[in-house]
Amino acid sequence: MSEDLPIVCTLQPGDLNARAAELLPGLAAQAASRQSIEGGCRLQFVATTDILQTIFKVTDAERQCCRFLRFVVTVEPGGRPISLDITGPVGTSEFLAALIDGA
Repeated sequence: MSEDLPIVCTLQPGDLNARAAELLPGLAAQAASRQSIEGGCRLQFVATTDILQTIFKVTDAERQCCRFLRFVVTVEPGGRPISLDITGPVGTSEFLAALIDGA
């Protein structure tokens, strides 16, 4: 479970900075909105095929370096926004805020 994993990114700071556009900071920059939720944050996007592909590409990369994160993608009918909930153990909200706002 994610509660047993440390809240740490395994990327070196230089790698994280170099890859920020293709990781969560870059994805968050494309979000139409962002809100805090219990244990993390929710990003909402205009529903397009391109953004859905980007969400899956970024979550695949992030799950490898931030193993404590949990990702839930919700695709609503009728072209309504796509939501990405990113959560984890206690401290994840602060980690995400620093990661996304620090980009």
